[in-house]
Amino acid sequence: MTRSPCLGKNVMAAANAPSCANMALSGYEQLIPLDEVIETTRRVAERMPREHRCTALGGLSVTPASLRIEKRLAERKAAGGCAGCGGVRGSKPAAPGCS
Repeated sequence: MTRSPCLGKNVMAAANAPSCANMALSGYEQLIPLDEVIETTRRVAERMPREHRCTALGGLSVTPASLRIEKRLAERKAAGGCAGCGGVRGSKPAAPGCS
């Protein structure tokens, strides 16, 4: 159930992208090189407990609301529908790309 929070982060990142592009095109020089940021991020992730690394084992994935959503999606899928879009065969059409 990590998709919902990640979707919000992706929307924010997309909104931030034009500003980042403008900075890159204007010759902005970052204080810490990208390679160092990536390496540090990797090292921090290695030290984090597995449950906190977008595994759906911890964080927002185990809240009561998230567990209710997971149960509802499993029930839809068991009914022959698409857990992603909520479409159930014979009831409403599934979203494009869903089976």
